[in-house]
Amino acid sequence: MAEDAALKSIYHFTVQDIRGNDVSLSDYSGKVVLIVNVASKCGLTQSNYKELNVLYEKYKNQGFEILAFTCNQFAGQEPGTNEQIQEVACTMFKAEFPIFDKVEVNGKNAAPLYKFLKSEKGGYFGDAIKWNFTKFLVNKEGKVVERYAPTTSPLKIEKDIQNLLGSS
Repeated sequence: MAEDAALKSIYHFTVQDIRGNDVSLSDYSGKVVLIVNVASKCGLTQSNYKELNVLYEKYKNQGFEILAFTCNQFAGQEPGTNEQIQEVACTMFKAEFPIFDKVEVNGKNAAPLYKFLKSEKGGYFGDAIKWNFTKFLVNKEGKVVERYAPTTSPLKIEKDIQNLLGSS
């Protein structure tokens, strides 16, 4: 029974950060986590990174984490190498939250984490991720509690983050 419960959380996944290091998502146990597929050349990039930075700065010391997974599946909007992506994300967009290795979020080669996220919270038109900046909100127990469309402003989900953190 306990093993089955573990499969219902993000904590049994290991992913690679932008430098190729393995990171166990169990490292984020007890935190509220926002998982986002990002791209540096998307029309939504500027506003999303700006607002994600605001949320991260405001809540990172209260147990909030943003995990950004780069993805090039949507109109080739994340074409660079990991080094180039990190430079753009951290220098141009001032991201301080963790940036992870480029993944596929759809199709047969979709990252196991994304297969899990989609199985927990499907979209309006099926499970497929529609575009860059689809967001999944995960509670302190590692359970997916909400999925947000790419066009949903990160600041619009601040109340949901506050509720999960237990603050207002």
